[in-house]
Amino acid sequence: MNNIIIKNARLFDSGRLVNIKVLNGIIAKISENYIFDKNCGELNAQANFISPGFIDLHVHLRDPGLTYKEDISSGTLAALKGGVTTVCAMPNTKPVIDNQNIIKYILNTPANCRVLPVAAITKSQEGKELTDFQELKKAGAIALSDDGKTVENINLMRETLVKSRENDILIISHCEPEDEITRRDVSLALETDTRIHIAHVSTKNACKYISDAKKLGAKVTAETCPHYFTLTDEAVLKSGADAKMNPPLRSPEDCAAIINAIKSGVIDCISTDHAPHSPKDKKGGANGITGLETSFALGVTYLVRQNHITLEKLIDLMSKSPAEIIGIDNQIGTIEPGKVADFAIFNIDEKFIYDKNNSSSKSRNTPFHGFELYGKILYTVFGGRIV
Repeated sequence: MNNIIIKNARLFDSGRLVNIKVLNGIIAKISENYIFDKNCGELNAQANFISPGFIDLHVHLRDPGLTYKEDISSGTLAALKGGVTTVCAMPNTKPVIDNQNIIKYILNTPANCRVLPVAAITKSQEGKELTDFQELKKAGAIALSDDGKTVENINLMRETLVKSRENDILIISHCEPEDEITRRDVSLALETDTRIHIAHVSTKNACKYISDAKKLGAKVTAETCPHYFTLTDEAVLKSGADAKMNPPLRSPEDCAAIINAIKSGVIDCISTDHAPHSPKDKKGGANGITGLETSFALGVTYLVRQNHITLEKLIDLMSKSPAEIIGIDNQIGTIEPGKVADFAIFNIDEKFIYDKNNSSSKSRNTPFHGFELYGKILYTVFGGRIV
């Protein structure tokens, strides 16, 4: 039902207990007073926190072509389990998301939450010839990235940024080797006066280059992932292949730098780089971990409960800020009348053990199995429906 009244919900930012009326999937009214409408269903939040649904700018759904690892249905179900109501689907599928037909396929495939395609910067992600930015944006691409690969040719990357500015579409840069390419790409963004988003930041030096570029006026935003503020390279000794990803886990010094960059605003948002793999692929050396179901709880456990940031800041990193980065903040990312009714309802004090065997993802490659976490998602509401 898209008409619902959520009763006794505690706003994440103010702590106020409110009732939220949703009509046709849109927030119609927020009130501290009792609301009744016989045409609406009801959900009693029982004084638990409510926030906007989370927005993940960096997700691998493996669809089309690699659906034995994940598909749009299973990946978006895993998202909902983690309170995530919007995912940006990365282009390194088979075939690569580099034309209108594949974007149409993704947008027309039934999903459990909102899926926004990220198309490739270069044809087949080969780093040689640029895709048709205008065509891809018109078809529904929310951003462009050669995710998993760097556009190595500096002149082609400069052309990429200029063309992205002309077409008003965001470039998401995968920086490998991280420090060197981060420095190059933020410099190019400054030179061309163009927006750029730096994916999965993991090192102290990358944080410094992004910070310096921002101070100079560069239109740079950046994300990190929960594994970079919760784990160090020592986790590989315990979890083996399930703790191997790209960029790899770093030193305790880098981990501390990531936390400081989150606190200071150098890091703008938290994404997961959700990268499901089969056991066979993992044994074969595939990099990446799943993350949609654990990202919020890891943020609560390792950032909020450690007093690095407030709950309000964490929610902004996972909803408001990513919505602003991809330019959809007029629709989602905050709780206010007129916005789409995407919500996460959660308890930050309830402790739980994460069990990968209960995952909705097709894959189980996570280093967080058995972790004691806080920040349990009780309900996810997508477009006014309890999902």
